[in-house]
Amino acid sequence: MSREQFQFIAGVDEVGRGPLAGPVVAAAVILDPRKPIQGLADSKKLSEAKREALSHEIKEKALSWSIARAEIEEIDQINILQASLLAMKRAVETLGQFPQLALIDGNKLPDLACAMEAIIKGDSKEACISAASIIAKVARDEEMVEMDHRYPGYGFAKHKGYPTKQHREAIQTLGITPIHRRSFAPVQKLLF
Repeated sequence: MSREQFQFIAGVDEVGRGPLAGPVVAAAVILDPRKPIQGLADSKKLSEAKREALSHEIKEKALSWSIARAEIEEIDQINILQASLLAMKRAVETLGQFPQLALIDGNKLPDLACAMEAIIKGDSKEACISAASIIAKVARDEEMVEMDHRYPGYGFAKHKGYPTKQHREAIQTLGITPIHRRSFAPVQKLLF
């Protein structure tokens, strides 16, 4: 399968598999070869300011982009891997232009009605996956900053829901919030 035969190639990635709180967010991006974007890389390797600037540029220049999610309840019902794949599927299916090929970050494929290729560490190998990883991370981070205002004391703006020492201590002291994933062990322990 040669990629040259495909006109519309979407990069797909998710963020938020590891946190104890918040949704898992996925993005799909079809880049425009006539509008190159400099500096695309794995979102985790970029500064927050650089990610935000790139996110804005990606949304302006891409042929199509979409952000989707799987909610906390879905994560708890079907597990984080399945929820991540569901968020990816939703991101691809809500693109304005349906892709002929989807390049998926990782080693598992969502259920899509187009050709697919799983690429381990794809967010550092394929520009379109990097772009997806950047807009997904910026969207999820913005939401976790918002959650910090709604649930003060947990430090969501800082750790974005990841299981840092500060976050685990806040759960012990303040209890769990509606945005905590009840199926994750550190949260589950407090339910009983």
